[in-house]
Amino acid sequence: MTSFTFQTTRSVIVEPGASAQCGQLMAELGCANVLLVTDQGILDLGLAQPAIDGFAQAGVTVSVYSDVVADPPEQVILDAVADAKAKGVDGVVGLGGGSSMDVAKLLAFLLGSDQKLEDIYGIGMCRGDRVPLALAPTTAGTGSEVTPISIVTTGASEKKGVVSRQLLPDWAILDADLTLGLPGHITAATGIDAMVHAIEAFTSKIKKNRMADCLAREALALLGANIRTVCEDGQNRQARSDMLFGSMLAGMAFTNAPVAAVHALAYPLGGHFHVPHGLSNSLVLPHVMRFNIPDAKDAYAELAPIVFPDMKTGSAEAMARDMADRLAALADDLGLETQLRDVGVSQNQIPMLAEDAMKQTRLLVNNPRDVTYDDALAIYEQAH
Repeated sequence: MTSFTFQTTRSVIVEPGASAQCGQLMAELGCANVLLVTDQGILDLGLAQPAIDGFAQAGVTVSVYSDVVADPPEQVILDAVADAKAKGVDGVVGLGGGSSMDVAKLLAFLLGSDQKLEDIYGIGMCRGDRVPLALAPTTAGTGSEVTPISIVTTGASEKKGVVSRQLLPDWAILDADLTLGLPGHITAATGIDAMVHAIEAFTSKIKKNRMADCLAREALALLGANIRTVCEDGQNRQARSDMLFGSMLAGMAFTNAPVAAVHALAYPLGGHFHVPHGLSNSLVLPHVMRFNIPDAKDAYAELAPIVFPDMKTGSAEAMARDMADRLAALADDLGLETQLRDVGVSQNQIPMLAEDAMKQTRLLVNNPRDVTYDDALAIYEQAH
């Protein structure tokens, strides 16, 4: 018998238009003065307006912090903390993509704790608790609304993670209406990001467990069945909702069976070249999978017909290779860049990427096959 622990967000609401309930939900948590964390693009599109209006109806004061950028640097978090303290904030809502939710999670904790940001990098370093927190994703990809993880860019390009149960929010709000206008390219990249979460959770080396496996399989069934639909028909509310739900399930899975080499090799692409996280994962996914086949072929073969129901039976290795090939073809079909050279990576920059990838020991330890510097170099070469 294999023992395991499982943690996730306390409460979830899945309902189109549910972001308008943010004010009510935060009022029920005892909040009177909430900071809504988002980015300027979300504000300009009007996606945050139903939530903002809902605060007024609930009698809760709300202010907006909209200086979030992709791959948020430490200064963005520190600025948000200063802004929130100046306003006497007692609760936080993150509405946006993974970066907005990452900033919101760290902000909520730093407001409730006397620790500093530099003290909490790593696993389980947070002490104390946070102020009330709700998260509403505008993309179906990161699953950040159900993960105890925030990623911060430190220095010029390196990424560090904060992993602690205190970052799990009180509410995850899955409002498909927030994703209806998402452009096809972002929809595709974030959708494949969610698929990577499920695939890596299912093959996680140390903490793989039965509950995460169940969630990963269901996530891949939903994501595989709907990703083409949402890219072709962005207004399909049911497909959008299914993608959000699949992304959340994948987030629950990898929270408890952590991601591995795909993410480790993707992070340097974001840090150095500002490639969006989902696209970074997509670029290296098939190559990492092919590398992992000697140790993960049975798991990949089990997942293959879930993602691609028309896949024929065969040997585990053949099915695993077919799955990797089909995922590469899917990214191409959806209009994503498929080679590192397409996102500005030159051949002579590959050693730098490999060196940075090897620093991601928190992730690499979870990979089903050990990864050396030479292995990372070879994978990047194949992806180039």
